[in-house]
Amino acid sequence: MRVGLAQINPTVGDLVGNVAKLLGEYATAVGAGCDIVAFPELSITGYPPEDLVLKPGFLADNMRALNSVVEATGNCMAVIGFVDSVAVQVEGGEERILFNAAAVAQNGKIIGIYRKQLLPNYSVFDEERYFTPGPSIQDIFTCDGIPFAVSICEDLWVGDPTEQQAQQGAKLCISINGSPFHRNKPTQRDELVSSRAQTNAVVVAYVNQIGGQDELVFDGGSLVADAHGVIQARATSFSEDLIVCDVSALGDVVCVTAPREAESASSELERVHAALVLGTRDYVQKNGFTDVVIGLSGGIDSALVAAIAVEALGAEHVHGVSMPSRYSSDGSKDDAFELAQNLNIQCQSVPIEPAFAAYLSMLEESFAGKAEDLTEENLQSRVRGMILMALSNKHGWMVLTTGNKSELAVGYFTLYGDSVGGFAIIKDVLKTTVYELCEWVNERAGKSLIPRAIIDKAPSAELRPDQRDDQSLPAYEVLDAILEMYVEFDLTASDIIARGYDEVLVRRIARLVDMNEYKRRQCPPGVRVSTKAFGKDRRLPITNRYAG
Repeated sequence: MRVGLAQINPTVGDLVGNVAKLLGEYATAVGAGCDIVAFPELSITGYPPEDLVLKPGFLADNMRALNSVVEATGNCMAVIGFVDSVAVQVEGGEERILFNAAAVAQNGKIIGIYRKQLLPNYSVFDEERYFTPGPSIQDIFTCDGIPFAVSICEDLWVGDPTEQQAQQGAKLCISINGSPFHRNKPTQRDELVSSRAQTNAVVVAYVNQIGGQDELVFDGGSLVADAHGVIQARATSFSEDLIVCDVSALGDVVCVTAPREAESASSELERVHAALVLGTRDYVQKNGFTDVVIGLSGGIDSALVAAIAVEALGAEHVHGVSMPSRYSSDGSKDDAFELAQNLNIQCQSVPIEPAFAAYLSMLEESFAGKAEDLTEENLQSRVRGMILMALSNKHGWMVLTTGNKSELAVGYFTLYGDSVGGFAIIKDVLKTTVYELCEWVNERAGKSLIPRAIIDKAPSAELRPDQRDDQSLPAYEVLDAILEMYVEFDLTASDIIARGYDEVLVRRIARLVDMNEYKRRQCPPGVRVSTKAFGKDRRLPITNRYAG
């Protein structure tokens, strides 16, 4: 039995485009001699469709799209993810319930439907909001004499459905997934698939989508493990792919397509970088933009954002703007232009002094008797935000913000200033990881693509004379360790203090994280690469007096 796994990049709501992808990959699979080809979870609609599934018209269009794929099938079976809407009788009439489902199609007909049993309702997932769980016992299908079962994402991650399907006689479990990336996910995936296959003595064929969808990035990582739990075939990561393998009734697997390197063999930094690149490319392009603009301060955050944007979109589509003030050092201005030259991007200089001076003059009477403070610093940042948005409006460029997770966590940014923009590439990247990524970018390039001076100098917002980040924040190595425990692992301040961290510092950081929820809510979306990003991962009230 020849099995194909089509690792595609769908777009949520683009039913026509998604159907075209499915039909194209189906034809390729047929050409490769496949007896069956499987597509990712909700591949008709794209994943996650969120409240689109509450629109009756969307559900109807989803069914029409599914039928157009089904009608194109021949003897090669297809496993297609879609939203199944079923009418049920209730007191007083009829209502429709929804299932996250997979259609098994052949020769122009649906020969069976599998409905997802286990609905994740944690982290970034809200499936209980939309879907009804499928029954615990569902059909086993047969292809080329081999009994196989279908499962959907969480069904395999939890495991009970796979055990039940093996008991029903399945020799192959096809798992279709919309499983987003985070750090260490590839290793978890390999261990999961291997364990399910070995424990249940079945072949597990795991297909996942790739691509960016708002803040989520899907890395693919599709793979096939034989009945002994040995991974025999895998797809490339972070790109579309079709893997083909032959499966025997005895649980043996022979990879037909060229071997791919294990995703777990690449470095963690390489995977994070790939996720940032893919997430940026898809967010910009799927939302109809071609070009982006970035404020280049000469600092490390904007340097990394620019390097990622160039890889994602091409240098000709990335525009830099240096916006020096009376407090900008000559070194920072030079570093910004050296970076632009290294990346081969256009960079213009728009000094903010005329606008900043005008604002100070306008507000002189209102500020009378008040000493200079954070207000004047924030004014500079907001002038820069206004310039970037003006360029965006005039040229149709998307503004990329440059704030990192450490800064967002403690509110070390200016609302309506440096937080202004359409996408925040590194909003889930801690400052220490920003440094590591810049070193990795240069190591891969074999030269200082990001100038050494940018990496080596002390970080500063340069909004007042001789300003440095460490005047307002602890060393980033300490700050990031505390943030990881408090934000990603949900430890209390007391838990962190018990691990040897200074009590005054920990409680200050925890308070800053809590009180700046209102600021983070007003920031643009960005790529999720950790197990808990600010956004859907972590939903805390703005008005909140709990200090834990």
